[in-house]
Amino acid sequence: MAEDRDPQRRSGAPQDEEHAEERRELSIEERRARRSAMRASQTYARFIDHLCDRGGMSPSVAQQAAVSVLCGLEQRIQAEESLDLEAQLPRRLTEMLHRCERHDADPRPSKFGRDELLKLVGEDLALNPDAVEPVVRAVMDAVRHQISEGEAEDVSAQLPEDIRHLWLPTM
Repeated sequence: MAEDRDPQRRSGAPQDEEHAEERRELSIEERRARRSAMRASQTYARFIDHLCDRGGMSPSVAQQAAVSVLCGLEQRIQAEESLDLEAQLPRRLTEMLHRCERHDADPRPSKFGRDELLKLVGEDLALNPDAVEPVVRAVMDAVRHQISEGEAEDVSAQLPEDIRHLWLPTM
């Protein structure tokens, strides 16, 4: 009878039983895969949220900006370093990055500087030239925030000085 008077217990019991039944039906591998997918989704969401906050842009623009800037950045560094960088980025972001047409176009690293990178990103995002640099800096800040300090230094070491100024944090 006491259970009938406790609304929390009454309403929570079927849900608890459903979740317990669901857990029993899934193999440990399936549960691990679900947890991994959930963590990957949360990591990507935190990255995009950080970029939106830093760059003052919508999530869809942040996503496009991240892919554009990272594609340009990866074209400028050695392939091995690019793989090291991607290993520390959200999986969903690297999946989108691999769909970038420029990734397969030229062998890396390509020789270009700051102006070419800004032009490339500006064209990808249809931004006027004055609006591009803050977007590039916001993406680079979000990426640096996501990766280890050592990896950030490794990437920085492979960039020409004019792009390195965009990569390094502003004071």
